[in-house]
Order: sequence, then C-alpha cells, then structure tokens
Amino acid sequence: MDHTTIRPYRMIERRKSRQIRVGSVLVGGDAPISVQTMTNTLTTDVPATLAQIAAAEEAGADIVRVSCPDEDSTKALKVICAESQVPIVADIHFHYKRAIEAAEAGAACLRINPGNIGSADRVKEVVAAARDHGASMRIGVNAGSLEKHLLEKYGEPCPEALVESALEHARLLQDNDFHEFKISVKASDVFLAVAAYQQLADAIDCPLHIGITEAGGLRAGTVKSSIGLGNLLWAGIGDTIRVSLSADPAEEVRVGYEMLKSLGLRRRGVTVISCPSCARQQFDVIKTVGVIEERLAHIDVPMTVSIIGCVVNGPGEARETDIGLTGGGRDTHQIYISGMADHRLQNGDIVEHVVSLVEARASEIKAAAAETV
Repeated sequence: MDHTTIRPYRMIERRKSRQIRVGSVLVGGDAPISVQTMTNTLTTDVPATLAQIAAAEEAGADIVRVSCPDEDSTKALKVICAESQVPIVADIHFHYKRAIEAAEAGAACLRINPGNIGSADRVKEVVAAARDHGASMRIGVNAGSLEKHLLEKYGEPCPEALVESALEHARLLQDNDFHEFKISVKASDVFLAVAAYQQLADAIDCPLHIGITEAGGLRAGTVKSSIGLGNLLWAGIGDTIRVSLSADPAEEVRVGYEMLKSLGLRRRGVTVISCPSCARQQFDVIKTVGVIEERLAHIDVPMTVSIIGCVVNGPGEARETDIGLTGGGRDTHQIYISGMADHRLQNGDIVEHVVSLVEARASEIKAAAAETV
C-alpha cells in the first residue's frame, strides 16, 4: 500500500490561475504551491543573510524574500542573488529606485506596495526594469498601508478596499503590457484577510500569494495563520504561501509545509502521527515523539510514521502509515512496516530503531525514484 496516496474524498480543487515564473520556480497554474519566507538579518550583512537563506532552503523554502530599504542593501543584493540557490524576491517600500536597482542586481521578483511606491510614472519605470532583467513582480497590498484615497472612501481597511487597491495596481501593470505578476492582500485580522482573498480570487486570474501578516509569535502565529490560510487553501485559493511569524524564518517554512501536508496539497518530509498520551501509554510518547521529529527533520522524502502509546488505536493507525510503533506490555512494543506487523522491539531501542527504519526506507524510495529517471 502506498501510504502517501491521497484518497479522492480528500482532494482539493485548486482555483485556476495563470502561471508566472519566480526565477526557477513556477507559481500558479498546475505548479505545486510554493513555500516562502523572509530573512530578518541586515541585508548589508551578506554572510549572515546567505546563512539564513541556506537554513531556510534546507527547511524546504522554494523562494526567499530579502528587504531592500536602501542603496547599500541593493548593492549587497547582487552578491546575495548570485550566491543563493533559491530565487530571491526583493522587498521594496517607498523608494521606487530600490526596485530598479534590485532588478539590475538579479532579483527574481520585485515586491512593491501600491500604498507607498509612488506615482504611475514611477511604477512604469519599475516595470521597465523588471522586463529588462527578467523579473516578475508581486503587488503586495497590506491593510496597514492602504492608499489615502481608499481609506477616505471606505473609512477603514476592509476587503473591498484591499481588493480595489490590488486591482488598481494590476491595471497599471497591465496597461504597461506586463503580466508576470502575483498579488497578495494581507491583513493581521483573519476575517479581513480571508474575505479579501476570496473576493480577489473571483476578480482576477493571476496567481495569489497568501498570508496572514504580522500573525504573532511561533505558537500564536501558527494557530492564527493555520486558521486563515487553512480556510483559503481548503477553498483552493493560494499559489504560494508565507507564514509570517516572529520566529526563525526556517520555522515559517516548516509550518507552511505542515499546513500543505495536512491538506494533502504538498508532501515533503516525515509526517508523524502520534497520540497525546494517557495512563495507558507503554512508553513516554511525548518525549519519544519530540526526539524522533528532531532526528528526522533532515528527511525530505514524503513518509508517514505513527507513534502510538498503546494498542487501543495503535494497530489501526499503523495500518495507514509507512512505519508504525505501537506500545505493548512488559516493555515490548510492535513495529509495523507498510501497515503490517513486522517485529517486536524492547524499550531501550525505540528512538534509534525507528529513526534507522525511516532513514532506510527513505533511501530505498530515493533509489527507486532514481532508477525510473
């Protein structure tokens, strides 16, 4: 049995969008939903920024955004773009010349905010630079920086205001015959963000970059983002995601993948199915799961592993996973391989044994995939 197979009743029908390119990564259309993050180092500190990009890439990031607030940053961006193994998005606010410099430096995409980038003439110059250097663009609308005329019209940030801002700016790009763009309409309010994305999805066919902005710290931000992005993804909305957390950028990537894995939209790495533990547990489930998840973080092959403390649900969960562990009496537990009971295991060997089984299975899957190429 292939335990990574998605059953028909679990399939999500994604919104149909046109496709653009962010460097080597396709966004929209039938491309996988890409996962992004953003560096928080000083861009001028090139070694630190590259190290953070590399850590994000190791966690699975497809695209990384880098802030370019000044000319020194866009100078550093040239080195960063040349050294990075993933496409770089230049984050631009206020100074349209920074966008032009970023395109010249090799940025794969330019993120501009219509609320603060300037006039139509300045946008036209940015479009010319993007076209000349093969960069796509992201229209990044944010509830916290809407244009003055929209705030006066609507009285406050609302879904209609965010969408109107996005469509106004999209028309500016389209009027310049530029169509390599995606749009985001972010807000820290989940209801506002979700409603805006729902309206935008019906109004335009470009790819959508989804996110709940300024969501909070690791725990609260993960919950808030999961509610908002989960709602959108379930409805088929979203072509690339960024989970905004006050945390290490690599954590944003990990949380993003967990969301996509939970909805069957993308598979990467090990999915651990584990019980919350209770008095029936035959080994320390919480401690074991924590160590196993950490030890298996390097695995990028899609696999499922069940760690269940007793026989109430253990055998049933194991039938649906690649590797399963079910707690048994007298410090002796059952190991399942591909859903079938395979052998027994003593207490002291749990973590090392499960890790070795998963690593061996991952190697087998990679070898088999290599043979079919």
